[in-house]
Amino acid sequence: MSIFEIIMLLCFGAAWPFSIYKSYKSCSVEGKSLLFLLVIFVGYVSGILHKIFYNYDSVIYLYTLNMIMVGIDILLYIRNRRMSIEKTIKG
Repeated sequence: MSIFEIIMLLCFGAAWPFSIYKSYKSCSVEGKSLLFLLVIFVGYVSGILHKIFYNYDSVIYLYTLNMIMVGIDILLYIRNRRMSIEKTIKG
């Protein structure tokens, strides 16, 4: 277990609750990129797989927590995009 890996995951993880809150409250996709969110999600999945297959330790829980938060942000992006499309159609 590396203290630097833990610090990295804690720092990245600290930003996601704010991003989720902003996505939820704004109901907008402005300033968001689905591609970016998916790349980050795949990165966390890769980190989890590395921990499972090569170096299992408790840091896997930080990867999992961060992946879940990014997943929530992705779902909110999809919701907000649908709402934006519906709003445009209705005029």
